[in-house]
Amino acid sequence: MDWLVFFRDGVAAWLPLFFAILLVLMVYILWRTLQVMPRVTAAKTITADSSVSWDDVAGLDEAKEELHEVVDFLREPERFGRLGARVPKGILLYGPPGTGKTLLAKAIASEAGAKFYAQSASAFVEMFAGLGAARIRKLFEEARKNAPSIVFIDELDAAGGHRSGHGFTREQDQTLNQLLVELDGFESRDQVIVMGASNRLQDLDAALLRPGRFDRQVLVGPPDLAGREEILGVHTRGKPLGDDVDLKAIARQTAGLTGAELENIANEAAIFAGRAGQQQLRQVDFDDAMERVVAGLQQRKVVTEKERRILAYHEAGHAVMSHLTGDLLPVHKVTIVSRGQALGYTLNMPNEERYLHTAEEFEDLLKVYLAGRAAEQIVFGRVTNGAANDLEKATEVARAMVFDYGMSEASASRTMRADNYALSEETKAMRDHEQARLTDEAFAEAQRLLRKHRSLLDRVAQALLEKETLDKDELGALLEGVEAESHSSETVGTVRAVAAD
Repeated sequence: MDWLVFFRDGVAAWLPLFFAILLVLMVYILWRTLQVMPRVTAAKTITADSSVSWDDVAGLDEAKEELHEVVDFLREPERFGRLGARVPKGILLYGPPGTGKTLLAKAIASEAGAKFYAQSASAFVEMFAGLGAARIRKLFEEARKNAPSIVFIDELDAAGGHRSGHGFTREQDQTLNQLLVELDGFESRDQVIVMGASNRLQDLDAALLRPGRFDRQVLVGPPDLAGREEILGVHTRGKPLGDDVDLKAIARQTAGLTGAELENIANEAAIFAGRAGQQQLRQVDFDDAMERVVAGLQQRKVVTEKERRILAYHEAGHAVMSHLTGDLLPVHKVTIVSRGQALGYTLNMPNEERYLHTAEEFEDLLKVYLAGRAAEQIVFGRVTNGAANDLEKATEVARAMVFDYGMSEASASRTMRADNYALSEETKAMRDHEQARLTDEAFAEAQRLLRKHRSLLDRVAQALLEKETLDKDELGALLEGVEAESHSSETVGTVRAVAAD
């Protein structure tokens, strides 16, 4: 047993040393962890001289008018102070991505000669507890120190979303709480204005939107026709344009596109022209660029001859129905050449923008969306999965007619959206029935019209099989002499492309 005694005494002798080594190791690990932790730093600072001006912000006249007073306040705060006026502490810019929210904030800072602190709200929220709140404190400290200044927080919903409401507090909730504290902690005389940007207004916590915080909300939406022409003018500065380039025509063909997408079109047109070795940008370069942005990159997918015939009749169905519905959705181009995920597509370009539409116009729109599948059913006696995108759009339109616009036989005086109020099971069943009725009746009517004009459908499909792509003039020659069978007015909403996926 002597060896057991020896082993026991040896372990007892070395145990203190073992714990000492373990303690040193733990201290080292903790030190290394602190070294790699994100440091609390302020947001990226952009001086006014390096920012943009009002002239660079096109197509946002309403938003610029509403924000002019912010520039005046930062320039001449005493003019407002004498009258007891209080400029909003927080201004929320909301709207779809790419509409120019960040550009507006930079322009305000530039025009006012203020410091511009830009930070994404997603950078505040970290896995380390309290770090987001510390970053917000640091950001506002620096902004106050260098007033007049603008603090711009992009993706505000990342840190300002609805709080959890649980007994414990998440890191995101701590970050939001600190932001609320900072918004309440400075006065108008501090000459610090907080601007936030979000495309998910419904996800923001109600405490952020109350008076005294982000109490002014400015919608920054897609530009109208005049705005798109202005934006194209800004993004074609310095680009040599050919005599045939018509920016107004391009603006008319790009309804619903944002400023970022229009900038992309101008850049893609320059790339097409450079690739061709041209000295100037031509209209055809903008047409190609527009197709690439709207429908995707052209691809040469290998399809069988049978699939080509199905695609040709599918797209011919869309094109013929667009003609039969009058000026609802004029066809700019129809092709069976694949782009992006679409094997073929019909590109519709509305003649003008309108904001009020009738139920009859929406019903005609449903016919156009469903005409591709209707053509497949008529010619081949069966349908394919190529209408998936069409069915999604048709379902969306029918849903809006019933749920939001009261455009159904069952109800013309109320909406049926469940998030507005509690709906009975009977009402839910009724609205689902109405939605299905609208799409089914549109599909049946599309089939009736295409059967009536079967020779026209065959003519367009055969031309697509021969040429693969038809522009509006070529298509117009094929459809000449055929009268429209619907007289609903010019255009419904924004429609970019009816695609076969």
